[in-house]
Amino acid sequence: MIFKSNSMNLNIKDALAYLTFDRFDDIPFVRQAFSTRLGGVSSGEFNSMNMSFNRGDSEENVTKNYRRLCSAIGIEFSDLVASAQDHNTFVRRVTAKDKGIGIYRPRDLESVDGLITNEKNVGLVTYFADCTPLMFIDVKNKAIGAAHAGWRGTVGKIGEKTVLKMTEEFGSKPENILVSIGPAINKCCYEVDEPVAEKFRELGFEEGKILFEKGGGKYMLDLIETNRQILLSSGIHEENIIVSDVCTRCNHDIIWSHRATGGRRGGMCAVIELV
Repeated sequence: MIFKSNSMNLNIKDALAYLTFDRFDDIPFVRQAFSTRLGGVSSGEFNSMNMSFNRGDSEENVTKNYRRLCSAIGIEFSDLVASAQDHNTFVRRVTAKDKGIGIYRPRDLESVDGLITNEKNVGLVTYFADCTPLMFIDVKNKAIGAAHAGWRGTVGKIGEKTVLKMTEEFGSKPENILVSIGPAINKCCYEVDEPVAEKFRELGFEEGKILFEKGGGKYMLDLIETNRQILLSSGIHEENIIVSDVCTRCNHDIIWSHRATGGRRGGMCAVIELV
């Protein structure tokens, strides 16, 4: 297994592999992780660390995978609460009473692509297999957030909406928030057509930073840079944005990628918790 990154650590515990951000590792009141596809109990096309309940894998296997990941990173399985993603931009504040939703309790909302909390021992879970994970830490007020930014969520500025929601709910100030972006499909591997490209032009950012024309109405899109620009425009300081250099498609031997597998895949999750 070959893994190279200047921003993320590959951690292996009891044959289970997961990723963490260097700078987040140094924050004592937060635990965080991105699962990989290695070290679980799932089989077939889900082999082996599938974290998605809605892909066709057995609930028993996915639950065992969550228990393994929680044990490795040092949080309780019972603390978890998951998003109900539909590529939208609704951000939900969750508390201890919401623990288990989307994991071992039924989902109670159909559209939640972002979660925030300022309570300890509430683990925020979001799902990915090429889309862009965003994680937020208010280092002053001790609040956290997690968001799923596919291309629709990115166009809808879910990063900005998460910052605003943390400001409204916790009194967070953008200058006190650290944000990580990725791992996700990078511009080297993410081809889109003209209608999608036009949606990104409408954001008003310099096109040469986020879109790269290939010809024939096709473009390479930089989701990570687009989200970085959205966060900067939301008041997050440049030095407080930590960008992953890990492309999911390029690393599909250890990370789930929808495009690399043609959709025959499991999913990975991002988890963040205040402790």
